Amino acid sequence: MTTTLRLLPDEAAAKFLTSGVLEDSEPLPLTAIDQMSEPAPWEAEPVRQLLDEAMKRFTPAERTSADAWLAPVLHSTLRLTRREASDSRIWNYLAVRLAPDYVYWRHLSRGNPPTVSRTRFSGPFYSQAFARLWWAAELFRDGPDYEPVAVACGNQDVLNTVLRLEVILHRPTAQAIIRLLTTDVIRTGRQVNALAQAVNTAGSTLSYEARAPDDPRDGDAYRDWIEELSGVLVPYDSLPIGPSDGRARSTSVDTLATLFKQLFTESPIATSN
Repeated sequence: MTTTLRLLPDEAAAKFLTSGVLEDSEPLPLTAIDQMSEPAPWEAEPVRQLLDEAMKRFTPAERTSADAWLAPVLHSTLRLTRREASDSRIWNYLAVRLAPDYVYWRHLSRGNPPTVSRTRFSGPFYSQAFARLWWAAELFRDGPDYEPVAVACGNQDVLNTVLRLEVILHRPTAQAIIRLLTTDVIRTGRQVNALAQAVNTAGSTLSYEARAPDDPRDGDAYRDWIEELSGVLVPYDSLPIGPSDGRARSTSVDTLATLFKQLFTESPIATSN
């Protein structure tokens, strides 16, 4: 294992993800993977240690609960710009080379034979095993506060449905959805999916921005947060502190939370109860 992470192209990852690998019945060709990967500057060991810790803290029966704990700590440990995080090659390497054991542990189905979906190893950001957690942390955090991330990742329907919506790129929209979860307006997975559909149908990111404007993110503060990582010990037993690049505008979150509650209460699922 190299001391730094590497970048594994999509086409290379696809070559290695045979049916035997997806069923965890044949080993991955580690030497060949290394030969087809490109160097990257991020340290591998902190990420590997973090994933080992997750598998110690949670039993296989509790594996979905690992998401809420892991997402904030992964984001704080692997400090990437959004441009860097949008490069699928880093996530391919994490899943195919650095920690395939975690992907099996977290995502192996109970079918016959048990298998892992190919997209958990190499796929869209909202389904790939590690990209979905990093991006959930990035899109649901409220500035330095990761508490909304723990709420979002504690609900599998938020990860599986809401994370796919383009509207959550608008920070007040993301925080308004979390508000409805924390105030118990939304409780069940069926309700989360109904809310996601209502929010997505009602408007685009642009229309929500017009109704509920946000303040610009502080790019310098985010870069400072990335650069300060050297020597920083990311906590495992409490939520880390994220970048101080600004919180979502509170008045806009209030506006959208009220709107989304109305959209939900008028939805077929709410009116049928």
